Amino acid sequence: MEYRASIGLSKIPLSKSLTTVAQAHCYDLVTNKPDLGNCNAHSWSANGKWSSCCYTPDHKQSNCMWNKPKELTNYSDIGFEIACGSNVCCSDYVMTADYAFKSWLQSSGHHDVLANKNSWSSYDWKAIGIGIEGGFATVWFGAAEDVN
Repeated sequence: MEYRASIGLSKIPLSKSLTTVAQAHCYDLVTNKPDLGNCNAHSWSANGKWSSCCYTPDHKQSNCMWNKPKELTNYSDIGFEIACGSNVCCSDYVMTADYAFKSWLQSSGHHDVLANKNSWSSYDWKAIGIGIEGGFATVWFGAAEDVN
């Protein structure tokens, strides 16, 4: 939120629902490793209380990912995620918030979500959830307020 304030953007309220999703996703990534093979870190395994999906660079499974907040919580809207980490090279790496944040700032696509730039400029984030576990960090953004 300090970074958003430094570029003239408002704070985003912390969401219990989106934090639940972010933490569940980090757990799934660390424990079940759905990002291996042709899938990336937006993927979800079949080993949980959610529908599985292999998120690929063509974004064909985007709805599966975006619907996770409604699928796992009482959140009323879809969510958008930025993720940092990988099981491909570094399964013993322990992610830090500082490393993830710096990585997102250096990635134009992730930075655009954080800073409401380019295709994300029309979004007014009203909820945010954060998760970090093992070698992964995820942040979920929502355009609807979280009533939880």
